[in-house]
Amino acid sequence: MKRASLATTAAFFTASVFLAACSGGKADPKAEAPPPVTVEHEQDLNVVQADHPEQYPLAAAVVYEARSQLNATGTVSPDISRSVPVISLATGRVVEVDARLGDVVKKGQLLLRVQSADMSAAFSDYRKAVADEKLAKIQFDRAKLLYDKGAISLNDFQTAEDVENKAQVDVENTTERLRVLGGNIDHPAAIVDIRAPISGVITDQQVTSASGLAGLGSPNPFTISDLSNVWILCDVYENDLANVHVGESAEIRLNAYPEKVFTGRISNVGPVLDPTLRAAKVRIEVHNPGIMRVGMFVTATFHGQKRETRAAVPAAAILHLHDRDWVYVPIGSNKFRRTEVAAGSALPDKMQEIVSGIKPGQQVVLNALVLQNTVEQ
Repeated sequence: MKRASLATTAAFFTASVFLAACSGGKADPKAEAPPPVTVEHEQDLNVVQADHPEQYPLAAAVVYEARSQLNATGTVSPDISRSVPVISLATGRVVEVDARLGDVVKKGQLLLRVQSADMSAAFSDYRKAVADEKLAKIQFDRAKLLYDKGAISLNDFQTAEDVENKAQVDVENTTERLRVLGGNIDHPAAIVDIRAPISGVITDQQVTSASGLAGLGSPNPFTISDLSNVWILCDVYENDLANVHVGESAEIRLNAYPEKVFTGRISNVGPVLDPTLRAAKVRIEVHNPGIMRVGMFVTATFHGQKRETRAAVPAAAILHLHDRDWVYVPIGSNKFRRTEVAAGSALPDKMQEIVSGIKPGQQVVLNALVLQNTVEQ
C-alpha cells in the first residue's frame, strides 16, 4: 500500500512538471484579467450591491430654476367657429349619398342628392312667372305704341306698365326661390344637389340613403369642420385655477405622439364649475399640423410666473422602466438604491429636469442603463 501511494504521488509530480514545461513558463491569461463584476440583490429589490462600484461613475444633480407648472388632461375638439352645418331648405327623400363621416371634402363638392316636391313646385311657379312676364311685356309694348299715337289714355298705359313691372318681380322672386332651394333654372329637375359650403372634415353625419329630410326642421345632414385649428378642452380643478390665465401659452402633448410638443394659447376659462369634478373647462386654441384628430387625449402644461428650484441630471442617468422614471442613488461604499423620480422637460446639453424624487446636490449613477443591464445579467 505504501509503495502504491508513493507511486501515485510521483506520477502526479511528474505530470505537473511536464505541464509546466509545456506552458513555456507563461502565466495563465485568466489570472491577469480583472475579476468579473457581480451585483447582488439585497432584501429590498430596489437596492443592489456592486463588487466594483468604481465602474459606475456618479454625477451630482445641479440646481435648475424653473417656473411653476400645472398639468391637466384634455381632449381635442373642433373649433366651433370653424364648424359649418350642411343644410337643405328643400324637403324630400335622399336618393344618393356621396360622402361619409370622416371624409375630407372640398368646397362645392357634391355631398348628397334629394328628390324634392318643393323643387318641382318652385320650377312650376318659375315657368308660370316667365310666361306671365312675357305676356305682360307684349301688352306693355302694345299699350306704349297706342299711347304714343293717342289711341289709349294715360291711365290704361300706366296700368299695362304696372302689370309688366309686377311680372318682372314675380320672375325675380321665383328665380331666387329656386336658387335658395339649390335648383338651376337652366336645368329644371326635381333633384336637389347639396354641396359642401366649406372645405374641411365631416365631423357629423345624420343622413343615410333613402332617409327623409324635413328642411330646416330636421337635423343637419352633415357638419363640416375646418380642423386646421382646433380646441383643446381641459379640466382644471378649482384649487389650480389661479395658475391659469387667458392669453397665456400652454404646452400640448398628444398621448399618441408624446415626443411632439405643440404650443397653444388659452382663450377661455369656463365661468361655471362642474359640480361633480369641482373643475372648470379651460379652452386652448392650437394650430393643427395635420396629426391632431378629434377626440384624442392630450396633456396640457400651464406655466405660472412663480419660480421653483428643482434638480437637473444628465439624461442618461434616468432609467425608463415600466412607464416610470428611475435613478440609481449611492447609499454606501458599494450599494445603490433605485429611486423613482418624476422627470420634467428636456434641457440643453443633454440634461433632464427632475420635478420630484431627488434634490440638487444629490449624487446619481451617470449611466443608469449600464447598471440596470448588469443587474439583469
